[in-house]
Amino acid sequence: MRETQREVTLAEKWGEGLVWVPASSDIALDVRLESVHEGILVTGTATGRYEGECSRCLKEIDAPVEVEIQELFAYPGGEANDFEVQDDHVDLETLVRDATVLSLPFQPVCRPDCPGLDPITGERLADNSGAAPRETLDPRWAALAELASEQADGLSDDEPTPQT
Repeated sequence: MRETQREVTLAEKWGEGLVWVPASSDIALDVRLESVHEGILVTGTATGRYEGECSRCLKEIDAPVEVEIQELFAYPGGEANDFEVQDDHVDLETLVRDATVLSLPFQPVCRPDCPGLDPITGERLADNSGAAPRETLDPRWAALAELASEQADGLSDDEPTPQT
């Protein structure tokens, strides 16, 4: 059994979509390699950072990612295996890349309660927290709203308001 820690700099970007692990970023590996009868069992964690944008408000995101890995690298033989020991070495790149990319959020958010964008203006609702929210009016009620505003304009300040 052998335990090792390594820090690896990525040569290319991992992932597509709204978030990814950028090229030239570092991934820290903390793994244990155990010799078993069938091959070498690799167990450990990989940590790094991902970048991207919030799926609700399009704000830039930079957050940590940590994945646990465990895989058996089989000795070459008659059976076909996904991962094999080659020349007494194991190549962890595919294993770590696949686990990291699969752990990235599909619809990332900058914070759990992100309100997103205003559907009319396209502004971030989080930036306009002090402004009164716009009241959406169904177009079928627009004529009634105009009638109500005309009646309110017709009343003067010294006239009593009608009671219903």
